[in-house]
Formats: sequence, structure tokens, C-alpha cells
Amino acid sequence: MESSGSWDAIVWNQIEDPRSRRSTQGMDEYLLEDEEVHAQGHGVNLLNTDEAGIVSVTNFRLLFVSQATKSIVELGTIPLTTIEKLNDDVKLQSLPHKYDKNQPRELLQVIGKDMRVIVFAFRPRTKQKNEVFDALRRYTKPANLWELYAFSCDPSTVDKTSDPKSRLLKEYKRLFSKQFPKSGSGFEVEKDSMHKNLWRLTTVNSSYSLCSTYPSQLIVPKSISDEDLWQASTFRAGRRLPIISWCDPGSGAVLARSSQPLVGLMMNFRNNADEKLVSALCPQIFDPKKPPRKLYIVDARPRANALANGAKGGGSESSSNYPKSEVLFLGIQNIHTMRDSLSRLRDYVDAHGSISSNGTSSAVSLVGDRRNRGSTWGGGSLNSMTQFSSMLGEWLNHIQNILVGASWIAAQIAQESASVLVHCSDGWDRTTQLIALACLLLDPYYRTFDGFQALVEKDWLAFGHPFAERMGIPTVTENGGSQYELLRQPSLGNLSSSPSRTSLGPPGSSSNTSAQSQTSNNSSPILLQWLDCIAQLLRLYPSAFEFSSKFLADFMDCVFSCRFGNFLCNSEREREQSGVTSSCHCMWTYLADLRASGGSYHEHFNPFYDAASYDAPLVPPAAALAPTLWPQFYLRWTCPPESQGGGLESHWHSMSKKYAASIKAKEMAESRSRDIKMRMESMLADLQRERRASSSALAMAQKARRENAAIKRAIQSIGCEVNFSMNENQVDRTEEMSYSFRREADAGSQQDDNADLSVSISAIEDSLVSDTPSDQVCESLCPLRTREGCRWPHAACAQLGSQFVGLKANFDAFDRLSIEDCYFGPE
Repeated sequence: MESSGSWDAIVWNQIEDPRSRRSTQGMDEYLLEDEEVHAQGHGVNLLNTDEAGIVSVTNFRLLFVSQATKSIVELGTIPLTTIEKLNDDVKLQSLPHKYDKNQPRELLQVIGKDMRVIVFAFRPRTKQKNEVFDALRRYTKPANLWELYAFSCDPSTVDKTSDPKSRLLKEYKRLFSKQFPKSGSGFEVEKDSMHKNLWRLTTVNSSYSLCSTYPSQLIVPKSISDEDLWQASTFRAGRRLPIISWCDPGSGAVLARSSQPLVGLMMNFRNNADEKLVSALCPQIFDPKKPPRKLYIVDARPRANALANGAKGGGSESSSNYPKSEVLFLGIQNIHTMRDSLSRLRDYVDAHGSISSNGTSSAVSLVGDRRNRGSTWGGGSLNSMTQFSSMLGEWLNHIQNILVGASWIAAQIAQESASVLVHCSDGWDRTTQLIALACLLLDPYYRTFDGFQALVEKDWLAFGHPFAERMGIPTVTENGGSQYELLRQPSLGNLSSSPSRTSLGPPGSSSNTSAQSQTSNNSSPILLQWLDCIAQLLRLYPSAFEFSSKFLADFMDCVFSCRFGNFLCNSEREREQSGVTSSCHCMWTYLADLRASGGSYHEHFNPFYDAASYDAPLVPPAAALAPTLWPQFYLRWTCPPESQGGGLESHWHSMSKKYAASIKAKEMAESRSRDIKMRMESMLADLQRERRASSSALAMAQKARRENAAIKRAIQSIGCEVNFSMNENQVDRTEEMSYSFRREADAGSQQDDNADLSVSISAIEDSLVSDTPSDQVCESLCPLRTREGCRWPHAACAQLGSQFVGLKANFDAFDRLSIEDCYFGPE
């Protein structure tokens, strides 16, 4: 967004900065960022499910936490801006069986725009109900725009890399890629194009002076000058002159939109600039083989309503004033009829669902004999079924009218190459529904996530659908005037204001204006009806859309919640004036991150999407456009199992969740297996090192054993004993001496590298010398043996072949004696 949309637009001395203080009252684990608690009630029962818990009113939602599970109850938690009505005087005809009638409770009913009706039961003779009710009345109807939760975030955390204006221009480039010059600011068809239609991009509305509810950049015929646009705008309600919304790249046919012409009661007012502009929307095909292109002017209203608007200065076109045109009426009812129809449907679904706000189940009762089986339904007679069919049929009839109208428009463009101009009274409710739905049928790109965003931002946001009025939330004002003055610019004729936006009194302060907006009767489920129509098309063409029905329901919930700034205010001008883009988080980013967190198995993805098979316009036959109740949205609170149990999509998502869980369990098992394998490899390496160390020690021990045995035999041969360990008992009785032996090796023997060897030998007393078998053999065979036994070393020895006088006389020779293993044989 440009510099005009910033925090400077907010007068901070009129409101308190929500980040200056934050009250949580022990609910930190349940609160979102910058969410604070204003009121709280303990021991509160949610009658729908007969569940006790804590109800809290925050600056964003009504929060209900279960006392048993310590978790948020989705049914009892609703954003404040989603609440349509509060009722503290509730009289229930039937109560749950567990409810003690002798202990009356104070009841509070909350009716939501999302088909939710919930009732809380507070403890009697306490102030909890009044505190919660007062907080709800205060924060569901904020005095000004900046009290909404969307503005409580830190502006520095808002992504400002892209703004709606640049995204709209990007969509224009996609639509008119052949006509978009690389260097210029306008559009021009290629020279070899068969249909020489010329379009251009104009910035005549850059300051929103031409039309305050249109975008700053408009696509118009190149043959129409800016002066013509100014003159044509005076002939349309709210200056909403005919503007191109979509162009067929193959045939050059266009889909345009506007508001009603100001022809008056007698339909005798005309405007040359308007007639010139409308005629330029239908460029002729210079091909003798094809018939001339036709222009259809589609009025979404019933013919009687269009004539009635003529009394207020409005009306509809006459085909005689617009060459080669045909005017048709679709008979779609106004916003008030739609609102009342949805309200009746919501009440009946709540009263006869499996989860009702009165705490009783209304499942089908079977009583009586077989002839009367099913004679009661939902606690009442068969008249209940008739009543339900009437209410359901009324709502579905409205949906069917929109579906049939949009399909007819798409068929004329795709099959006849005709151009179509669509309008209703103001050109921002029924017109937006038809234009956006026809674009969805004609252009496969709009059936993707990115295309859906581009379509919503183009036809709903940029072209000024009044979201603030339709949802009953405050918006900005200009110079302290009424918020509706921005939309009531003077125009020719006697139509002072649009029929759906009657005067609410003289201009006042922004606070008073916001209060009037909350009490005005202009709220209506226009966007919900459009999403319902898409859900019907998704049922007919389950492989044509990248997104699922669950995505549509979550998208509607995000819009209702006003948690993001995308759908605040009534027009692009008001959003720019309030600095919404630079001050609030983006809903599209939130939904994209939500999908990314779940991967390709996220429930927003349509598992049956086949882009290659549906890369052309969808033109459903009229017989197939018989809508059914959209269960994922209308039945999710009162009949949860039934709302998800009927379609292949829900079954696939259920299976995909189980598959994703099994994949996750498999990954965890594989991770544990890898850890165990790594630990085993580590232990095996340690074991191998231990084996190598053990083998080395064993080799050294064997070598030392052989050396010790050799030394022992050598020393024992000279009458001494080798001690390798200290014996405490023998220390005092032995005399330890060290000697070094060295001898010359034989000529044929191998030399050892470690020839020198030092040993410790001890000459022990004769009484300590044990008689070994070898000694006995030696004495028995010795010829020099006497009766006293062996007298060596005092006498001669036959084994040594020499006579020693005494061992002590030869100690010096021991120092020169070298003993090697090669001198001795194996053991």
C-alpha cells in the first residue's frame, strides 16, 4: 500500500493502545498473541453439549474452556464480530435431563452469522452473567474501526512486501497479456489479431474522484476518453459506470459490470457517453463467416423491482437505446430477503439438529405401528418436515437463481462469444455474485488457490463490495461525516442514494456513526451465498477445483472473524485511508501457511483435482443446477457427523489423515531404528577395539611367558630361582641379587634384537628348595651321586661337566652372561 495508508491515519489520543496493558486472568495458554481477557464466568454450562467450563470475553472472541478436558470447546468459542445477536431473556421449552429445574440458571443466548446458536447457563444470584453480557455488548459493537482485534498487532510484524493494488495490476496483466505493451501504461491488441478490440488501463480514478467505490486503476475501451468516463459516470448510481472485469483471450468478448442507470420512472433519461461506453464493450468481429457480436445487458433484479427503482430515479436500460443489445432480468431478490431467509433456516437447523441450543437431541423419532412409522420427526408432527422443506427450499431457490444466472452468462461468452454487462441496483451485491461466479466458470485459473485470491481481490474487494455494512462492523469516515457519505456522491437524476443504503440521519462523529452501522439493517449473507454456489459447483465438478469445500468454510470463518484486515471497510479507498494493509495481518498469508503446515494432505486441498481435464470453461446445463444444502457449513454445529460423512472428499481426508499418521509413525520408527543402528555400530567399534587390545595384550603375555620360561629354565639350571612377584613371607629369608647374563650365540642360530635381558634372581636356602621330579631323575642318573645325595656345587656334576668351588666365586661371570630364547628348545 502507498504511504497514504499508515498508522498516521489513527488518532491515538482517542483510543488506548491495546499493547500498553494485557489482562489474561490465568488463560495464557489459550490466548492468541495480543489477546486479552475483559470478563470471565466460572462454572458456566454450555447447554448445547451440557458441558461445564469457563467462559471468557476477550478483545477477539468469546472463549469457552472445558472444565473436564482443560481444552477449548470449538462450539462455544466464537469471534466477537461473528456474533449477530445476543439474548439474555431466554425461555427454553425443553431442558436437558441433567438440568435441575429446581435450581434455575441464568441463560445467555448467542446467535452467530455462521449458523451457530449457543446458550450458556450461569450460576444464579451472581454477577457473572451481567459482566459477560455487558462485555459482549461492548466489544461486539466497537465504537470505531481501530478497536477491532485486527489492529492490536504490532505494525512492524506486518508483511508489507505486497499490496492489493499491485496484485490487481498483476491480474490485469494476466488477463490482457496480449494487449499489454511492455513499456506503456495502456493496452493495445496485436496487429495480427482477428478482433481489433482496443483496451487501455486508465488512472483517471487514482484519487477516487471519479467513483469512490471503484479501484484506482480501471480497464476501459481505448476509444473512450477520460472525459467520456466522467460524463458516463453521472448516469449511473453511485457513479459506478460500466467497467471491464474479464476478457476472453480467444474471442475478445468481455464481461463488464456497473450499477443501474438513472433513467427515471418513465425511462426517458439518456446519456450519450454512457451509450457510447456500453457499445464499445461489444467490439464487432470482422469475420464474414461469423455473425455480429451481441451484447447482453443482464439486470440481476426482478423486473418489478427494477421498475420500482425507477420511481426513485433508477431503473433499467432500454434495448432500443443500446444497439445490438438485449436486456434480461434474473429475478434475484435483495439483501433483506436473503438475510431473513438465512435466519429462518438457521433457527430450524438449530431446533432440529442432533446438537441443539436447548440441550436436547432432535433425532428422528419412530413411534406407533408400521403404518405410522415416522409420524413424528424432530419432536413434532409431519408438519415439521413440510416446514423444513419450505425453509430449505426457499434458501436453495435463492442459490439456484444465482447459479442459473451465472451459468447463463458464462454460456453466452463461451459459446456465442457475446459480451455481457451485469448490474443490479448498486452494482456491489448481486452484481458481484454473478460476475465472480461467471469468471470462476469461464477461467480455470480462478479455480486454483492463487486464482481464487485474485478473483476475490478483484471483484469483491477492489470493486467495492461493502463488507463493513454487510457484516455490521464499523468503518472509517471522512472529515467526521457519516460513513455512508463516501458512497453517496451526487449524480444526475433524482436518485439521491442507493435503495439499499437509506439515510441514517445527519452526519455525526465517527463513534456515533459506528453505532448506527451496528444497528443498521444492511447486513446480509451475500458472500456466503457466493461460496455456497461454489460448493454446489464443486459437488458437480469434483475434479475441477484445486481447493476443497472445507477451504471455503474456513475462508468464510476468517472473513467473519475480522482477525485480518483484508475484508475490513467498504472499498479500496476506505482501506487505504485507514491504513489496513500496513497495520493488519493478511488472511491470504495465514491460509497459505496453514496449507503449508499440512503439506499435500491438508484438508484445504482437493484430492481429486485434475487441472489437465478441466482447462476449459465450465458450462453446466440448467437441469444439473439443482442445489442441495451445503453440509460442511450449515450442519457442522448441529449435526457434526452428518456434515462430513456424505462425500468422497471427507472420506479421502479421513483416510489421508490416517495415512499421514501412519507415515509419521513410520518415520518415528525409522528414526528410532537409525538411532539403534548407530548405537550398535558404535558398540561394535568399541568391541573391535577391545578385541584388538585384548589380542595385543594376549600376544604380549604369551611372549613374556615364553621369555620368563626360558629365563627360569636357564636360572634353574644353575641352581637359582627366578621370582617375578614379591612374597612378603620370603623377603626376610631370601637374598635378592641382580645379574646380567651374556653369551655368544652359535653360528647357526638367529640373533634376537632384544638380546640383553635383566632379571632378578635370588639364592634361597636349601631348605626352601623343593624336591622336583627333575631333581630326582638327575640324582638317580648322576654317576657322581653319593649316599648323601647330590653334592653339587661342592662336588662335581655330571650334567654340567665341570666342578665349581662355589657360586659366589663366579658372580662376575653372570654379569657377562647373555641368555636368549634360541638357546633353548620348546617347552
